Amino acid sequence: MTDTFTFHRGSIPLLISVPHDGRKLPDDVAPAMTKAGRDIPDTDWHVSRLYEFAHGLGASTISAQLSRYVVDLNRPADDTNLYEGQIATGLCPRQTFDGRDIYSDDIAIDVTARVEQFWRPYHARITDTLAEFRQSHGYALLWDAHSIASRVPRLFDGDLPILNIGTWGGRSCDAGIAGDVIEIAENSPFETVVNARFQGGYITRHYGRPADNIQVIQLELAQRAYMDEATRNYDAAKASKLRVTLERMLMAFVGAAKRHIAR
Repeated sequence: MTDTFTFHRGSIPLLISVPHDGRKLPDDVAPAMTKAGRDIPDTDWHVSRLYEFAHGLGASTISAQLSRYVVDLNRPADDTNLYEGQIATGLCPRQTFDGRDIYSDDIAIDVTARVEQFWRPYHARITDTLAEFRQSHGYALLWDAHSIASRVPRLFDGDLPILNIGTWGGRSCDAGIAGDVIEIAENSPFETVVNARFQGGYITRHYGRPADNIQVIQLELAQRAYMDEATRNYDAAKASKLRVTLERMLMAFVGAAKRHIAR
């Protein structure tokens, strides 16, 4: 564990990344934030806990400790907008998803310092881990795990489906491998969409290189599937049902990749 992320090393070539479940705010950041900012409402609540079962499958995991309001690990270091024509939440966001100010005043943010101190170590660990997987197994798998409130009118219309699978329009993962994962999702009890509102952020787009046997899938979950969105409390009964599908999706990812590399 570091101050910025936790890392668990597994035994199979699968890394699960959880970049937005961090809750910590550095001592030099929190005092400048509004009450809305310190409340960190846009956290991917409990996603690290939800995926704890994956250690038993042999997966490695990396989970952010700092809030995405400090620096968003799923945005490029140059803060390029990933979704053209849509609201950009930003590398070092100044507004919550619903448009409230995160900082009390228009303070200057040392973006370069935050990138160097917090963003680069997380991505260095991902890069090194995927390289180790490729060297040991011939391929690497990355699952980028997210969640969001079911209804965020400023970002999307209506209630979000439960399972939102993203492969950057088919560019981050081989179609055959992704197809096995999608089939599990579509035959689950949960409404599923593929490459819709959430096609994959920086992590999916940057690391996904199917031609080099690095396969990446993002899964954005609607939070009503495993928690009480009003209280932010984890719902163990809901989570247990969802985990059945998540485990099947992860194992389909691993199994399909093994078959693909063996061809």
